[in-house]
Order: sequence, then C-alpha cells, then structure tokens
Amino acid sequence: MTEESRPTAPSEAEGTDAGWRVRIIDLSGGAEDNIVEEIKGFHELSHAGAFARAYVRDSFEICRPAGARGREAVESWFSFGEDTEIPGAGEEGWRSASEIEFFADNPATPMERDWRSLDPRRFVEESVFLADEEDEDGE
Repeated sequence: MTEESRPTAPSEAEGTDAGWRVRIIDLSGGAEDNIVEEIKGFHELSHAGAFARAYVRDSFEICRPAGARGREAVESWFSFGEDTEIPGAGEEGWRSASEIEFFADNPATPMERDWRSLDPRRFVEESVFLADEEDEDGE
C-alpha cells in the first residue's frame, strides 16, 4: 500500500474531532439507527482497531451461552451483542466479520476482552471533564 492510498484520520478542518472514531452498533436493534455510541480520540488507526476488536470480543463473550461454541455462539451474539465500525478506515479498518468464526470457536481471555485499557477517554485528565461540566452549568 502506498502512502497516498493509506486512509487518514478525519481532521478538525473537516468538522470532526481530530483522530479516528469507533462506532458501537447494537445488533439487537434496540438503539436508534442501531448506533449506541461513538468513541473519539484515537490518534492511530491501529489503536482504534485494537479497541474495536477487544470491544467486540468482550460483547461476544457476554452473549455466549455457557459452554457454547460455533453457530450457537454466533447466533447469540447477533441477537444480543454489539459490533463496531471505524468510519473512514476502508479496507484498512478492523472488521468483526473477519474473525467472528474464530471468536465462536475460541473463548477469549480476560486480556483479549480488556477494551477499557484501550479506551482513549481514560487518558483525558479529570480537569477536562470538570471544565466541561462547569461550561454546561453556565458557571
């Protein structure tokens, strides 16, 4: 792949926050447009991909019936789980479809499910949240 064809993160000039985003999608259809949340602040596509994979891996295990593998595990995840997508990543972005069969046949370890340690929101200083709350309160 050439440097020119490599996807680049949306820029602030395009009207979005700088960096990559990971969109959480409700497979059960319970959310409006099936989008539950959009996580911003990934500076590298690989970071967004690692987060997306761990998030889906965790969702898959939460939905897995006790001891289930294969088709039964996949059907349960499609009925109750959450998937992810990385807007603008094209073919370079991680996609659950490429690994769902592996997930079904191989239960995850706690480390493979640890999306929280990859969440860029945990790197934001608490003072940023406090300043945002003060702005919303008008103080």
